Amino acid sequence: FNTRLIKGDDEPIYLPADAEVPYNRIVFAHGFYASAIHEISHWCIAGKARRELVDFGYWYCPDGRDAQTQSQFEDVEVKPQAFDWLFCVAAGYPFNVSCDNLEGDFEPDRVVFQRRVHAQVMDYLTNGIPERPARFIKALQNYYHTPELTAEQFPWPEALN
Repeated sequence: FNTRLIKGDDEPIYLPADAEVPYNRIVFAHGFYASAIHEISHWCIAGKARRELVDFGYWYCPDGRDAQTQSQFEDVEVKPQAFDWLFCVAAGYPFNVSCDNLEGDFEPDRVVFQRRVHAQVMDYLTNGIPERPARFIKALQNYYHTPELTAEQFPWPEALN
């Protein structure tokens, strides 16, 4: 896929190959493992056309969202965060759902959002994980020597600490 994962010093971003750099770059924030996982999740969702656009051409509204904008943000984050959870379990790394709205004018319902992410994880486990994320999961399992993914590895949100 001509793509490299790169540790960044600032906010995460996806940069397609251009005249100066002959490969695509998934730049993750501040060297954080969870940021790398999340940016890879977005890459796994983006189709070929989106992988030719800076940040996949995605809409993003920074922290400080109102209730309506937060709802839109959560709608587009369910699938990437489901992949985050699958990748984290495959790597033996703890997963925490992120509502990403610390400066907003209201408190998002983290448990309700995690239920949506959980439902998407269960759907992937039942109906199949798409090829690119499945390949990444297999690579993580091989590297970290973790078992095959099962529904029991993904607790219902209220069961989490």
